[in-house]
Amino acid sequence: MAFSDGDKFHDECGVFGIYGHDDAAAMTALGLHALQHRGQEACGIVTYDGESFYSRKALGLVDDTFSQSEVIESLKGYVAIGHNRYATTGDGAIRNVQPMYGDIAIGGFTVAHNGNLTNAHMLRRELVESGAIFQSTSDTEVIVHLVARSQQSDVVDRMTDALMRIEGGYALVASAQDKLIGVRDPHGIRPLCLGKLGNTYVLASESCAFDIIGADFVRNVEAGEMIIITKKGLESRFPAKRTKSRFCVFEYVYFARPDTFMEGQSVYQIRKNIGAELAKESPVPHADVIIPVPDSGVPSAIGYAEASGVPFELGIIRNHYVGRTFIEPTDKIRHLGVRLKHNANRAFIEDKIVVLVDDSIVRGTTSRKIVEMVRSAGAKEVHMRISSPPTSHSCFYGIDTPSTEELLAHKMSVEEICDHIKADSLAYVSIDGLYRASGEERRNIDQPQFCDACFTGDYPVMLRDHENNWTGVKVTNLQERQSKSS
Repeated sequence: MAFSDGDKFHDECGVFGIYGHDDAAAMTALGLHALQHRGQEACGIVTYDGESFYSRKALGLVDDTFSQSEVIESLKGYVAIGHNRYATTGDGAIRNVQPMYGDIAIGGFTVAHNGNLTNAHMLRRELVESGAIFQSTSDTEVIVHLVARSQQSDVVDRMTDALMRIEGGYALVASAQDKLIGVRDPHGIRPLCLGKLGNTYVLASESCAFDIIGADFVRNVEAGEMIIITKKGLESRFPAKRTKSRFCVFEYVYFARPDTFMEGQSVYQIRKNIGAELAKESPVPHADVIIPVPDSGVPSAIGYAEASGVPFELGIIRNHYVGRTFIEPTDKIRHLGVRLKHNANRAFIEDKIVVLVDDSIVRGTTSRKIVEMVRSAGAKEVHMRISSPPTSHSCFYGIDTPSTEELLAHKMSVEEICDHIKADSLAYVSIDGLYRASGEERRNIDQPQFCDACFTGDYPVMLRDHENNWTGVKVTNLQERQSKSS
C-alpha cells in the first residue's frame, strides 16, 4: 500500500468492455485510463478477433504499458475487456493481474471482475478437493473454474451456472464465443453501466470512461442483470432472483470520480449535498474559512461553504507530482509522506478559525498530521468535518479496508477521535444526512436503500468465508433478515 494512501479506503478495481470496434484495444486502454483512480497496481487487456484471443497484462499504471503503439497493435480484434487493479498488501503478483483467461471446452474464456466474492474460499476449497488447479490467489479465478466445469454448451448458460454459486458484491465483464457479457450482482453493490459509441456497445464501471472515448451513456446495468452483446445486438437477462438494490453509498462519498454519473445521479452534486448537510448538522460558529483536504474533500467543502456562507479557500495545496518511491508503510514514512503530498497555504490559514472538510477518517494517521500542519501554519482553531458517517466496520464487497480493529471509529467515540487527531472539534455527517444528500428522505432501517455496512455493520450479503472467524460481523441478524425475506 502506498504511503500516501495509508489512511484511505481503496476500491479494488475498475472494468471496461467493448464489442464491435476496429480499435477495441485502444478504446479499452483509454477507458482504463479514465478508470485509473479505481486501481493503480496493475492493468490488463484481452482482445478477440473472431478466431484468437490476445492478452497483455502488467504491473503499474495504464500509461506505463498501453501508451506504446506496438502494444496496442499486438492486441488485435473488435472485442476487448480490460481491468485496473488495486491489490491488497502482498497480493500484487503478476499471476493475479486480470483479465483472467482460460481455454475451456467451449473455447477461450476471459473475465474481469470488480468486487469480492464472500464465499470464494469455500468454493475454492471445494474446487481444489475435486481436482481443480489454481494459478492465482484471486477470487476471479473461482469464476473461471465454475464456468469451465459447467456442462452447458453456451457461455451465457455456463455463466448463469456460475452465478448461481457465487455470492458477494461484484461487477463482471467477460468474453467468449464472440460475445461480450456484463453482469452485476443481485444487490447492485458494485457499479456497472452501459454506453454506446455509434453502433458499438461499451460497458464500464463508471460513465467517465465513456466520455474519454466519445461514447454516450445509455443506462446503468440493473442489479442482478446480465447483458449479452453480440453481432445481433443486445440482450438482457436476470439469471438470479431479483432483490432490492443496495448500491455502495461509499461510491458517492469517495470512490467514484466526481464527473461520473452513478445510478442516475451526479457524484459531484451528491458530494456538494453532503457538505451542505454537514453545515446544517454541525456548523462552526465564527468560522473564518472552509478548507478542503485535497482532493477528495473539495466538493463537500464547496457545499459546506455555500450552505454556511463562510468563504471557501484552497488552504492546503496538494503536490500531484509525488513519485511512487516511498512505498514502505512505516509510521516514519507515513509521517513524512503527508508533507510530501500536502502543504499549508499559510496566507489563508494564519490567525483564522479553520473548518477542514475531508471524506473519511480510517486510521486517523493522515487527519492528525493535517490538523498539526494547519495549526503550524498559524490557525487559531481547527475544526474537522467529515462527509461520511464514522467508518466502524470492514467492507467485504470489494473495498480494501483495514481490519475492524484497526478502524479508529470502531474502538473510539467521536470525542476520543477528536482528541486523537488533536482538533478543536470533530463532526461526521449523520447516516440520515448522507441518505438525504444521496436523494433519499432518510435511511429506511428495515430496508436500507444502499449498502452502508462500513458505517452500520448491516451486511446485505452473507459473509460465509468470515462468519466463524471475524469479530464484529452481525451474522446472526443477517441470517434472520435473509430467512424472513426468502
